[in-house]
Amino acid sequence: MKNLSIRLKITLWFATALVIVVSLTYAVILSVSNEVIQKTIKDSLIKTVENNIDEVEYFNNIDEEGLLESDDHFISYGKGFIEVEDDFLEVVNQVYTTLYDSSLALLYGENPIAKGTSSVILKDSVIQTIKVGGVTYYVFDRALTRDGLEGLWLRGGVSETQGKEEMSSIFRLSLILLPILVLFAIIGGYIIAGRTLTPIKQMSEAASKIGKGDDLKKRIIIGKGTDELHQLADSFNEMFTRLERSFEKEQQFTSDASHELRTPMSVIMAQCEYSLEKERTTDEYEAALSIIQRQGRKISGLINDLLDFTRLNMNTDRYPFESFDLTESVTSLCSDMALIRENNIELSYKNIEKGIYYRGNKALLNRALTNLISNAFRYGKENGHIVVSLHKTETSVIISVQDDGVGISEDEQERVFRRFYQGDNSRGGIGTGLGLSMAKEIIRLHRGQIILESKKDLGSTFTIILPL
Repeated sequence: MKNLSIRLKITLWFATALVIVVSLTYAVILSVSNEVIQKTIKDSLIKTVENNIDEVEYFNNIDEEGLLESDDHFISYGKGFIEVEDDFLEVVNQVYTTLYDSSLALLYGENPIAKGTSSVILKDSVIQTIKVGGVTYYVFDRALTRDGLEGLWLRGGVSETQGKEEMSSIFRLSLILLPILVLFAIIGGYIIAGRTLTPIKQMSEAASKIGKGDDLKKRIIIGKGTDELHQLADSFNEMFTRLERSFEKEQQFTSDASHELRTPMSVIMAQCEYSLEKERTTDEYEAALSIIQRQGRKISGLINDLLDFTRLNMNTDRYPFESFDLTESVTSLCSDMALIRENNIELSYKNIEKGIYYRGNKALLNRALTNLISNAFRYGKENGHIVVSLHKTETSVIISVQDDGVGISEDEQERVFRRFYQGDNSRGGIGTGLGLSMAKEIIRLHRGQIILESKKDLGSTFTIILPL
């Protein structure tokens, strides 16, 4: 069973269910059909006798009103005549109807079991059961009460075997038709299951090709539709798209990291080779070691930033959210960074609204704000200004870092958030190019966004919008 295809498994389960249903149907037919048919026979017996009551009438003189010209039958009874409609002799559903007097003398009609029922007393509106020649019959009597018909009875009779014959016919027909219907249903189920599972087969083949060939651009194409399989295919395609983007980002990340590490490592190797070529003076050794130390710190900082960036992308559980005083956190951070005063740049933080609490990761938000302020110092003009503000609206918290530095041209504004990107106006090239990229990732983790507004040589404003 485990080695069978899903299509065959579905068909087998479907066939088993059908066989069970058919078996139960046969059981139900056998258990209830006989009772139902016998009740139907009795109802037919009563209905036939009741209908024939109107077929019998009494007349004092048959010469009047042209009665002799009709096809009806006339029987002398009492001082007049009994008229019996011509269709009274018809046998309806094998029910025989006869006309008796109160002494059970047969006056009119056909009764094949007349001798066998001669001893059965007349009972008005009662079905009696008798056996004649080993066969069970149902007998139903009705007294005639119309004028002139007093003392006359209609007796109807029908054989129980009629029901058994109908039962046998139904059973034989069901034995032929139901298996045929089951067979057609199984074949149809197998075909439908195959068509239904075709998209799954296509998805499996596409996923296999992607896995074997590393072709993340391949997509699952199963046509238009809105059912569950088409939704699954769309989900797979979205997953492949995300995987492709992630793979491309990782490739770019690896390429950028290798590029960024290559330069300081080349400098370190060059200084080492320079120092080992021949004996140098103390000043030359100190200068070489100073360069090696500076490049080593750059590599160390880059590695630390890379590790932090990777943790941020891969393990968000490492940074739990909690409610904290955002006003106090921003104020404290700005107070510390105001002491930097690089190139006599002044940091102002007077526009900070009090009493703002926010649920997030305090360390990460401090890191993002630190990166923005550090960036403002790095690209600021001498004797310039940095203004940090904080306020809250009904739906969000807004933090802005504004400077009057060198600004960012329009064609660069999209690139500044890329990893390892550094503007040409960076003072000293001491950054790793991950500051703004990391800040954007931190704000994205908090379901927020960073908006940049900048003009060349007029300064920049970075606005953080955090949803409450």
